[in-house]
Amino acid sequence: MMKKICIIGIGLIGGSLAKAINKTHQSEIVFGFGRDKSRLEKAQRSNVIAQYSTDIGEALDGANMVIIATPVGSYESILKKIKPHIVEDMIISDVGSTKVSVIEAVKAVFGNTLDNFIPAHPIAGKEKVGFEVSDADLFVNRKVIITPLKNNNPDSIKILAKMWEGLGAEVDFMTPQSHDDLLGMTSHLPHMLAFSLVNYLISQHPEASIYAAGGFKDFSRIASGDAIMWRDICLHNRDAIVAHINGYQELLNTLVDAIDSQNKEQLESLFIEAKNTRDSWID
Repeated sequence: MMKKICIIGIGLIGGSLAKAINKTHQSEIVFGFGRDKSRLEKAQRSNVIAQYSTDIGEALDGANMVIIATPVGSYESILKKIKPHIVEDMIISDVGSTKVSVIEAVKAVFGNTLDNFIPAHPIAGKEKVGFEVSDADLFVNRKVIITPLKNNNPDSIKILAKMWEGLGAEVDFMTPQSHDDLLGMTSHLPHMLAFSLVNYLISQHPEASIYAAGGFKDFSRIASGDAIMWRDICLHNRDAIVAHINGYQELLNTLVDAIDSQNKEQLESLFIEAKNTRDSWID
């Protein structure tokens, strides 16, 4: 058990992480840091965190591990704040949905001198935001991807992986580039489609949502995600997201051609292939 874990940013993911650490006894103290004192006070009263501070020095004092759980666009600013307070044996990690840009932020602040930072990303979440909807079991049976840097201490990587496994997660390792490309397909692209679909629906018929069936509601659910977080993901995983939108557009063009030409065989083949693939995932 660690003595103190500090979580920077007590929202859905940060709050869920705090609850999960408390539930599984990974640390004696779960300490929260943020800018909004009233929110931190409320999180403490809700037993999400044990202690809190808006002073970064106090928050990091004595911490064995620090987890950044804010939108990726804020990382460089946060890293500058924590820089004077980092000690040699402190493990620093994150939960950001992009990894190449996070590493670039680390290098912008520290050059190649920070061995403590181990990038990570739990593939878990909800469409709602805030610690009020946090869940101690959010990471159970979910993947956590760690993208270690060459200069990371192997023992520190093991400690971080063990912490996530202790929360019930399954840990995988890959390169930052592989992570961003994979998540660009499996997470970022679907969110772009959901946002665009809702905006298209309203632009065509403002009252169309009244007649939307369950399929539309299921598909569009993730469009309720945090706008700031997804803005930052787009800006920080631009190349992969644009490439996969373009690739998807090519498939849509194939579908348009099949419908326009009334190609029954091609349409049926497209739908059967998708159905069989999807069914194989949930068997």
